[in-house]
Amino acid sequence: MGRSRRRGVIGHKGQFFDDEIVVQEGLFITSRARTWLDCARKMDIDEITVVADHLIRIPRPEFEGRSSPYCTMDELEEMLDRHWGTPGIRKARLALEQACVGADSAPETRLRLALKRAGLPTAEVNVRTELSPGVVRQPDLAYREQRVAVEYEGEGHSDPEQIVRDIAREEDFSRAGWILVRISKRHMSTGATTAVVKVRRALEQRGWSPK
Repeated sequence: MGRSRRRGVIGHKGQFFDDEIVVQEGLFITSRARTWLDCARKMDIDEITVVADHLIRIPRPEFEGRSSPYCTMDELEEMLDRHWGTPGIRKARLALEQACVGADSAPETRLRLALKRAGLPTAEVNVRTELSPGVVRQPDLAYREQRVAVEYEGEGHSDPEQIVRDIAREEDFSRAGWILVRISKRHMSTGATTAVVKVRRALEQRGWSPK
């Protein structure tokens, strides 16, 4: 396949397996797994992890109209094994090591990585948690032992109806003896330092201490 010579388009040569090229609306493009690997040339490790988390997350059919993830961990691992000498391969491997099934958004992934990097315990990601008989919630991050839940709240949480739902959610956690830590974009600036402080404080309040 020749390089494109259209104005504003930069062409690159590469080696591709047959299943790494797919057709989308009549265009030949790289598969999601191969595109993820190619992105490793330019992205940093956390950015590549965000993309990996998106590819391997289990979708919610009622909202997305699909029931299978875009890729599996094994498929991404196979992509790395196929192209072991390609630029960015080391970053992609490190990203896959810290990827996790469950994150529903890029901020959730970045928050999870920041908390882990700060030495906090590993949280469960988007796991259905029974707070009391008949009351089930699915926090973004859950520290079940300490009964601490963490939620990242994006712009959609400013909607009036969503505010009502958020209050009900917080009341459910409170009645069950959980601490709900609510994180916003403001807490994620400067390397998520404020978010880390908020979560650490809640964990320490429940008796956790670094070893």
